[in-house]
Amino acid sequence: MRQPILLLLALIASIPRIASAGSFTVTDDRAPNEVSEVSRLYLDGNLAAIFRLDDKTPSLTRTITTPSGRVNHSYALCGQITIVNAEGRSETHRVSSEGTLFNPDGHHLVALGDDNFTQFFLRDPLDPSVAKRLPGHSGICASPIS
Repeated sequence: MRQPILLLLALIASIPRIASAGSFTVTDDRAPNEVSEVSRLYLDGNLAAIFRLDDKTPSLTRTITTPSGRVNHSYALCGQITIVNAEGRSETHRVSSEGTLFNPDGHHLVALGDDNFTQFFLRDPLDPSVAKRLPGHSGICASPIS
């Protein structure tokens, strides 16, 4: 009886281990002139998180699980952001950008807007080499046609 158990344990030990998935965090904060924001983060083409910011929820942090077996990942930020402009009027901007994350597991990224809320991207403040923003808009953010 002991020999089959030892054989079974040896067999289990010889099975290749599948790499476990990793994770990183993303924080999105509402800017002082921002009224509201609804944005989606896609990782490798799959919805990974939704951020809904307003006066009651000025900041959100989400943990993003990365697929096992991959080190680098594509990302896209999609949605819309409403701000109060310099004239005091509300204006809504489309969030549509994409980039690449280089081994983001264990990092903390922040979602940022630039150029008067026309450019959006992820950045690790402690290691800028983790995220690279690509120019233009993301195809995954295309508005559905009704």
